[in-house]
Amino acid sequence: MTRKIVTLGDEALRKTCKRMEKFDLRLWLLLRDMKETMNKADGVGLAAPQVGILRRVVVIDVGEGLIELVNPEIIETSGEQAGAEGCLSIPGRRGFVVRPAKVKVRAQDRNGKHFEIEGEGLLARALCHEIDHLDGKLYIDVMDHEIFDDEE
Repeated sequence: MTRKIVTLGDEALRKTCKRMEKFDLRLWLLLRDMKETMNKADGVGLAAPQVGILRRVVVIDVGEGLIELVNPEIIETSGEQAGAEGCLSIPGRRGFVVRPAKVKVRAQDRNGKHFEIEGEGLLARALCHEIDHLDGKLYIDVMDHEIFDDEE
């Protein structure tokens, strides 16, 4: 089932999300719905607060298959990359954002099992962007400047 994506101005986007403690059917349904919602919106990532759920849950797919992250935290970063970034919760806008070139994230899967994932390039950018959402931070808070269509 697809869910409604909340947009800039909705207070859910500015809240700090709570950790998931229960790894149950409700979480599995949330992950399924978030995947469907992200795919329908043609996004590469979606965080639970973007569908109004204040929990530390993220889905990402940069074209290499679905990644589900529960209670993710960035534990290591290196390098730097800069480029355009958008957000499903801020439709029609993009910003120039500097992010780490490489990140390592520790998280749990849908069953509560701990794992680590490393990402570079677009995956690193998506990991940082989505995990920021869990702390009420949006790309417009960290962007250098807004990008307009005539600046491509």
